[in-house]
Order: sequence, then structure tokens, then C-alpha cells
Amino acid sequence: MTNYSVANLSIQQLRQVLTLRERIERLERRLAMTLGEAAPAKAKALGRPRLQAAVAEKTVPAAPRRKRGQISAAGRARIAAAQKARWAKTKAQKAAPAPAKRKKSQLSAEGRARISAAQKARWAKTKAAKGSKAG
Repeated sequence: MTNYSVANLSIQQLRQVLTLRERIERLERRLAMTLGEAAPAKAKALGRPRLQAAVAEKTVPAAPRRKRGQISAAGRARIAAAQKARWAKTKAQKAAPAPAKRKKSQLSAEGRARISAAQKARWAKTKAAKGSKAG
């Protein structure tokens, strides 16, 4: 068999090589069983062992999984009612109206007229001061 460099193979090619090697090993074992010979020693596989192989190698049987208790319909109903009550309480707190914002104060027509008159007087004073300096 030609020795190929594994570094030059793609992942797909590596998978194909692995599949072919496994097939060859199975066929060799079947041939040995048919001929009545002892099965050849299996080469140690690289990587993580498969679950079935790991379970088969264990000598101590695994403890059966403990069944979890099932809740009754009445128990589920109580839990649902309690959760609905919690949501209702949360929604009631969020639904509480926010304090009303203070209304923005508006300027009366009389106040606006006073401010306008005062500003006009300031501009007139400024213009008069510029006129006297220029002349």
C-alpha cells in the first residue's frame, strides 16, 4: 500500500479513507469468523470512542435513570393561576398613570407687548449711540 501524506488530504477524503478502513476491518473479521480463525487484533481507532463501544466496554452496568415525578392537572392549574396573578400585578404597576406634566406657561398678549416695547427701546438707544459716534 502506498503511504500517502495525511496533511495533503481534504476532510472529505479523510472521511472516505476512514470509512474504507472500517469496512476493510469488518470484512477481515467476517473472513476470519468464516474460516474459523481468531479475529485479528483491531487497530486502536483515533479520536473519541463511539458511544456504543464505550458502553460495551463498561463492566459495571449503568444505574437506571430515575423517573421524574409528574405533576397533576390540579398542580399545573395552581401554577398557571399563580403565574397569571404575577403577570396581572406587574401589568397593573406598569399601567399606573404617570404624573401629569406641568403645562407649559404661555405669555399673555400684554406681557409680549411689554417685552417688544422694551426691546425696541434698546435697539433705538443702540442706533442712537452709533449715530452720534459716527457723526
